[in-house]
Amino acid sequence: MRDRRLRSHAGTGSGRRYDEGVDIRRAQPADLETIIDFNQRLAVESEGVELDAQRLRTGVTAQLNDSSRGFYLVAELDGRIVGQLALTFEWSDWRNATFWWLQNVYVAPESRRKGVLKALYERVRTLAAEERVCGVRLYVEHENHVAQAAYKELGLSPAVYSMYETDFVIERGYDSGPAR
Repeated sequence: MRDRRLRSHAGTGSGRRYDEGVDIRRAQPADLETIIDFNQRLAVESEGVELDAQRLRTGVTAQLNDSSRGFYLVAELDGRIVGQLALTFEWSDWRNATFWWLQNVYVAPESRRKGVLKALYERVRTLAAEERVCGVRLYVEHENHVAQAAYKELGLSPAVYSMYETDFVIERGYDSGPAR
């Protein structure tokens, strides 16, 4: 059922214009280079991590080509991509429905505080309602107070959960296991 519904969003990527003059549309393969660039910037800015370029290219390409992995939305101002976010899926048996996880949220520095993030999130909420998603989640670095404030401004609240992980790919200075 989920795959059928997701294909309905795969179409041409036609977007929606928001009050701020921001157009939001589903990312397409032609957006690959911008998404890679934004993800590299995001990793450095938010986590101080330099991502492996080939691994990132392969990962973004996989998501753009396979909606079962999730999808990207991009924000355009004056025909130029200035923001993005990725959505991935988590099944909740407690709710008998799917959560959407916001990932790779990035707005170019010159476009911040101009309604880009708000427009992206409004589009997420609209699509989530259409798809009968049970909720939207995201994670944010503990020290990224600017991002936390922005998410609170959108109406997101801190969750009751803490996140734990074992990352086998990106070393973060704690015992994350062997890098691959």
